[in-house]
Amino acid sequence: MADRFQNFKDLSDVLSPDTDYAIRSAERDSDVVILAPHGGTIEPETSAIAEAIAGDTYSFYAFEALKPGAHGDLHITSHLFDEPTALDLVSRSRIAVAIHGRKDDGTDSVWLGGRAAALRDAIGAALRVAGFEAERNTTLPGIHETNICNRTRRGEGVQLELSRSLRRKLADDPALLDKFSAALREAIEAENAR
Repeated sequence: MADRFQNFKDLSDVLSPDTDYAIRSAERDSDVVILAPHGGTIEPETSAIAEAIAGDTYSFYAFEALKPGAHGDLHITSHLFDEPTALDLVSRSRIAVAIHGRKDDGTDSVWLGGRAAALRDAIGAALRVAGFEAERNTTLPGIHETNICNRTRRGEGVQLELSRSLRRKLADDPALLDKFSAALREAIEAENAR
């Protein structure tokens, strides 16, 4: 399904905050931001997963659709996603990791994308050590320079695509979500220390 809106201005001209959508953010004393640009009912559970990874340590951002609807109703493609709060927070960060959702495809493998190749690969390795499947994303690679995850000070970030079934498992099992989040934080901390 094609996106209804090509940018945030188009969306905000016809939809209302706190009725149709919400923007949640928490800026922390960190060079890292974890974001869910398609949260709420767009790609369910992505906001909660991003928030769990951010914890009280990393900055957090979520754009959330508040009403049920077709996937494309409030979805703005990642390389066109230009909501001002997200742009500001990501542009001041050294590392950005975006959590996305994809349809079930018979596997719970996390698809790894983005321009930050070293961090992307480190996250994949950490996830595999923690017992999760992870592979390079060739379908939705997240390498466009204006992809929201790549708008950091370094011009690179990481995009993770999680199947619907994996998102449900993480949402339903706090211990599994903690394990997933800890693996990501381990890889991020190692990269951030370099």
